[in-house]
Amino acid sequence: MSDFFDDDEGILAGRFLSDGRVVLPVEDAAGLERLRRRVADLTASHLGLTPPEDVAGFLETIHHHVDAAALNGLRLAVIDGVNAEAWLRPVYFRLARRALFELVGNELAMQRRVNLSIQLPRDASSLLPLHSDVWSGDSAFELVVWLPLVDCHATKSMFIASPEANARWAPKLAQFRSTEELYQAAAADLTFVSIRYGEVLVFNQTLMHGNRVNEEAATRWSMNCRFKGVFTPYADKRIGEFFEPITLRPASRVGLTYALPEGFET
Repeated sequence: MSDFFDDDEGILAGRFLSDGRVVLPVEDAAGLERLRRRVADLTASHLGLTPPEDVAGFLETIHHHVDAAALNGLRLAVIDGVNAEAWLRPVYFRLARRALFELVGNELAMQRRVNLSIQLPRDASSLLPLHSDVWSGDSAFELVVWLPLVDCHATKSMFIASPEANARWAPKLAQFRSTEELYQAAAADLTFVSIRYGEVLVFNQTLMHGNRVNEEAATRWSMNCRFKGVFTPYADKRIGEFFEPITLRPASRVGLTYALPEGFET
C-alpha cells in the first residue's frame, strides 16, 4: 500500500503508527490567534475583568482570579461562547487539515462541539483519570486533535501510552480495582507530552491517556475535538448527534442521494 502514498504521507503515517501521536505546527496561525483571543475575551467578560493585552500571561495566571469552586462555571461560559461562533469549527479544522487528510481521510466527520479544559495549579477537582476513549463509547476509528492555548509540559500537559506500552497494560485492566491502580503500575510507561502554543497534538484515543494534578506554577488551557472518516464505524457517539460531516466529496453526495428508477432491484 505504501506505493499509493507520497513520501511525506508515509513519514507522517509511520510516526503516528509508531508513537500513537504526532505534534505538528498549526497550519493556520492567524486562526489560532483569533481563537485564543476570543477565549481570553470571553474569560475576561465572565470574570468582570478588562480584556488582556498579554493573552498568554492572562490565561496562565487565571488562578489569581478564579478558584476551583468557580472554575466549572467559567469553563462552561467560555465553551458556550466560543462554540456559538460560526467560524470556530472551520478554524479548528484548518489548524490540522493536512494532517487529518493524511491520517484519517478526506471525507471527514467532526465533533459538533469543541471542548475546553482548564487545569489550575494544584487543583485535584479537574482531573481526567487514566482511560481510553473506546472504553466509554467512542469509535476506534476516531482521532483527537488536542490544542494547547499555552505552552504545556510535565503535569501541566496530558500523558499518553505508546502503542507498545498500551498493548502490555490495557489488557490487564480487569486485574486492577481502579484505573488509578493501573496508572500507578504503568506510570513509568506513560509519557507527558511537551507541546508549545502554536503546535497541535493529533493522537490515537484508543491509547490510555489522561492527566494528573498540575504541579506547575501556571494554569493549563487546552481544547480538543474528535475527527473520523464519515463512512467508518460509529459507536455510541453517532453522526447527526455527536458528529457532523464536514468534507463530503461530490461522488459521495451523488451516491447518498441517488435512487434507482422504479422496477430495479439493488
